[in-house]
Amino acid sequence: MKKNLILSLLLAFGLNLYADETPASLNLPISPGPFQGTMDSLTNYIYPEWFRDAKFGIWAHWGPQAVPEEGDWYARKMYQQGSPDYEDHLKRWGHPSTNGWKDIIPLWKAERWDPEHLMALYKKAGAHYFVSMGSHHDDFFLWNSPLHKWNAVNYGPHRDVVGDWQRAAKENGLPFGVSEHLGASFTWFQDSHKSDWTGPLAGIPYDGANSNYWDLYHFPAKPGDASWYSNDRRWQQQWYDQIKQLVDDYHPDLLYSDGGVAFGNEVGLSQIANLYNVSAADHGGQVQAVYTCKQDSGGRWVRDFERGVNGGINPYPWQTDTSIGDWFYNRHWKYQPLSWTVHMLVDIVSKNGNLLLNVVLRPDGSLDPEVETMLHQLADWRSVNGEAIFGTRPWLVYGEGEVKAKGGAFKENFHYSAKDIRFTTKGPTLYAIALGWPEDSQITIRSLALTDDPAQNHIKRITLLGHRGKLKFTQTRDGLVVQLPSEKLSDLTCSLKINGTDLKPASLAE
Repeated sequence: MKKNLILSLLLAFGLNLYADETPASLNLPISPGPFQGTMDSLTNYIYPEWFRDAKFGIWAHWGPQAVPEEGDWYARKMYQQGSPDYEDHLKRWGHPSTNGWKDIIPLWKAERWDPEHLMALYKKAGAHYFVSMGSHHDDFFLWNSPLHKWNAVNYGPHRDVVGDWQRAAKENGLPFGVSEHLGASFTWFQDSHKSDWTGPLAGIPYDGANSNYWDLYHFPAKPGDASWYSNDRRWQQQWYDQIKQLVDDYHPDLLYSDGGVAFGNEVGLSQIANLYNVSAADHGGQVQAVYTCKQDSGGRWVRDFERGVNGGINPYPWQTDTSIGDWFYNRHWKYQPLSWTVHMLVDIVSKNGNLLLNVVLRPDGSLDPEVETMLHQLADWRSVNGEAIFGTRPWLVYGEGEVKAKGGAFKENFHYSAKDIRFTTKGPTLYAIALGWPEDSQITIRSLALTDDPAQNHIKRITLLGHRGKLKFTQTRDGLVVQLPSEKLSDLTCSLKINGTDLKPASLAE
């Protein structure tokens, strides 16, 4: 706390402690608890049941970069001469040598933001956890930080955005998470130090080169320091101090890092250990916090895929983070249809994953009417089909059908049909979810075909979620054939609840 007070005083006078010479060693304090900042120690992590049961979270990837309504990475691209965002900024706000990102931040007012209303809507739509942006690569903090004056309490909305989101989540009984994108900021923002290379202002430095603003734009990177995560120990120490303050003060249930384990060394591992220890202290020694990043976990944290999915069932819980549109509000983009969200969710859950969906907010904190409509439609779908999603676990195979989603990041747009079926389980019950409604009102599940073992796949009862009547079915060596009602219940999915004995994929008996 004494160090935080010193840093606060320095920041109040516009000074940047981290611009001093590189420290001989890093100071990485970890809250007392069972974990240390090593790979071996983190192997003792146990995934909390709330996360395994949750399946679906909503994310507010929101901040001052929504103001231009031009989408993601505006704060960097506006400093890249010739880019559309540079030209947009020049026309609307002037040249970045004088009118830069620091001048856009105060324009973010969030004047129509109502976190209580939004959270209730998100919960109704099926969200079982909520994640707030903490800081994007633009180095603007959405929480009340004593270590960084460029935060939402001092500028823009003049509100503790993270704190207000957290209160709304708790009022609705939702676990609360924060995403940090700060780790990449130090090198990502270096374009703000450059200048035009042509034209009347060629060679005139952008405002990021002014040392008076290095508390926002960072001091200049050393030659060759251009990777996603900086190798400069000064920035590593700064990141550690600032994110630790976030964790220690807000106690999030989930922390997301936009990249692999931050800085690929003890810095990131120590931060994870600190998160887990803070959570253990809050919950009688049982860690209830989740850390998620874009790196294989080996069971130490949750692996995240940006705009992509796992190719099959992963024994460790994982997460997809994606968006119904651009990451920040973009007036040029169209939103994904409801079918895309539902099919993504079903496919991900069948493979032991969770879907974290960014529901794009306007700069003022409101939703476009079509987005609000989509959430109400999602709530209707959830009310019928949620039983087959929430609190479930994977089956022995994730599914069958014509479309097999390739695993990896940035692979998410697949065109599923009723022939694509995904499986989930809950106790003795198997759910088979077709990603559409068959035109002939008949579903064939090949995984539940008869085998040479008469005891395998003995079907006792099949019901259709949302339908009270009985279903006729037959079982052959080609599969389980289920006759659906003649009246279509939904264009999105068809969820069958199957009870029987020794249910396992026929392919495993071959």
